[in-house]
Amino acid sequence: MDIEQPPTEKRYDRPEGDRRGLVLVHTGDGKGKSTAAFGLALRAHGRGKAVKIYQFMKVPSARFGEHRVFEQLGVPIEGLGDGFSWKSKDLEHSAQLARDGWARAEATIRAGEHFLVVLDEITYPLRYGWLPLEPVLACLRERPPHVSVVLTGRGAPQELIDLADTVTEMTLVKHHFNAGVPAQRGIED
Repeated sequence: MDIEQPPTEKRYDRPEGDRRGLVLVHTGDGKGKSTAAFGLALRAHGRGKAVKIYQFMKVPSARFGEHRVFEQLGVPIEGLGDGFSWKSKDLEHSAQLARDGWARAEATIRAGEHFLVVLDEITYPLRYGWLPLEPVLACLRERPPHVSVVLTGRGAPQELIDLADTVTEMTLVKHHFNAGVPAQRGIED
């Protein structure tokens, strides 16, 4: 490991623009996209801001760790799907759930009552063609100016990346699955 000197000078000047709602995208093949979005949700909630989380691939009855803690904190989190595609018994039904879920998420964004709206795993229904991209982009462009939206999932479309204010690509360097370690409660769920 190389040792470096800590910075002793400010590395950037404070921007001069106005504070406003942001579009943030967490994408890439690495682990941590949803986790990063949940961290932002916790940060916003901790500042007394209204937050709503939609999970496009989770079932409404899901009880993963994030559901338990957000429920305890009073942060609404809603599963919109029926699980990942390889678990679906009817892909057209899965697609319809995504479309119905998007209608709810879009209404929430446009209503402007939340500081932060998380669209977790929305890139999957976009990539599968279950949701058309243009209405999502239009909603993000037309949202009230104070509303921030975080979108997560692998393979974010270039049009979404271009529209976003901040994009983070999680890069897979190493994953415990490849060493034969299965998913674990509290890490994957």
